[in-house]
Amino acid sequence: MFVRDAMSTVVLTVGPAHTLRQAAALMSARRVGAAVVLDPDAGGIGILTERDILNSVGLGQNPDTERIHAHTTNDVVFATPDWSLEEAARAMAHGGFRHLIVLERGEPAGIVSVRDIIRCWAPVREPAPAL
Repeated sequence: MFVRDAMSTVVLTVGPAHTLRQAAALMSARRVGAAVVLDPDAGGIGILTERDILNSVGLGQNPDTERIHAHTTNDVVFATPDWSLEEAARAMAHGGFRHLIVLERGEPAGIVSVRDIIRCWAPVREPAPAL
């Protein structure tokens, strides 16, 4: 199986000036654990994860005033749709992260998470028929 088989193609994108609370509300509404940050001033494409928000709140920072740009990971490992799920899992394990932005022709095409990979490798079993 390949990343294209597991990735979410609906990608939440946010700007660097949004607050962490705005990002958290959008992520919660979409039921996603990461957002792609489009910031041409900081090198282009970054990622903000639920862990980044949690770390900020844990430090006592105010999510209503903290801006995404201060919490974005810009040193991102990108996948392509043609990567195997094994390659994606290896990159995540090696880097210690749970989401990969998937690029196609230099643009975000999706996000693949550890959960997406697990769903492909261990699909939900059908319940046994009642006797």
